[in-house]
Amino acid sequence: MARILSPFFFGRSSLAWFAAVGMMVWLPGCDQQGPGEATKPLSGPVVEPSAGAERSGGTNDVSSPRGEMILISGGRFMMGDKNEVDATPHEVSVSSFLMDKFLVTQALYERVMGSNPSRWKGDQNPVEQVRWSDAVRFCNRRSQLEGLDPCYNLETWSCNFQATGYRLPTEAEWEYACRAGTTTAFFFGDSASKLGDYAWFEKNAGGRPRPVGQKLPNPWGLHDIVGNVWEWCNDFYQVDYYEAFPRQDPRGPESGTTKVVRGGAWKFNDQHCRPGYRHNENPGYADVCFGYDIYGFRCVRAAPSGSGAAVAR
Repeated sequence: MARILSPFFFGRSSLAWFAAVGMMVWLPGCDQQGPGEATKPLSGPVVEPSAGAERSGGTNDVSSPRGEMILISGGRFMMGDKNEVDATPHEVSVSSFLMDKFLVTQALYERVMGSNPSRWKGDQNPVEQVRWSDAVRFCNRRSQLEGLDPCYNLETWSCNFQATGYRLPTEAEWEYACRAGTTTAFFFGDSASKLGDYAWFEKNAGGRPRPVGQKLPNPWGLHDIVGNVWEWCNDFYQVDYYEAFPRQDPRGPESGTTKVVRGGAWKFNDQHCRPGYRHNENPGYADVCFGYDIYGFRCVRAAPSGSGAAVAR
């Protein structure tokens, strides 16, 4: 699938792409700026492990298990997609980590941050119209409310991967979790014919995002890991990064213009929902930037001690 890259087209940046078809307008001048945070008290149940998956504690209302996390055991996998020029397949090893079972909902986001930026309102809808910087602020505040060490420096936007708190997944972690041990084009096979069983996308979403958890999970129990809303990753995007990709726990380039988003969304076609498909967007460091209703996220955390880690060959 060929693509044209130029200074006016940021790889797979949807801002540039949407502007090209008259759907959105590029806003320049998104310079870094220190954040302010509004919060509400946070409390919730502990979700006990059940058969078939290892789970961690929940963080939102007792009536809604949307803070549940799943332990993703580390291992090796073939990352990438042979049909994409920026995703040459290559072997990667990923250490164990905890990942949200569901996309962050509007209810959870508002409980943590005290506001709901979403266009399509609904407590159990995924939060959207969030920039990368908004997702990072959420991770830090969620960590603080649970007595964990925040991962992000909100002056430099750098991530401390040794901290105990929440952060966004690396691109490699996201794809490893999405593929769930499979090697096919989709985690359910090479054909997109069954995608509607697992994802909300342009053919079945009805022109809007949908409540989380209504579709079947992937083999590792993650719901809406493709479709519904694009998911922010921690990494900067670089079209040729895979050429010099570290084999153990890669964390993306040191710097860049845009951040990686993965998984497709409610207004995109089935091919954007392939685990190896890469996309990217402006992170929106400053308040003059704004998010779109196709971007959301889920959080990850360091795995409990003793859960094991992958070892690169």
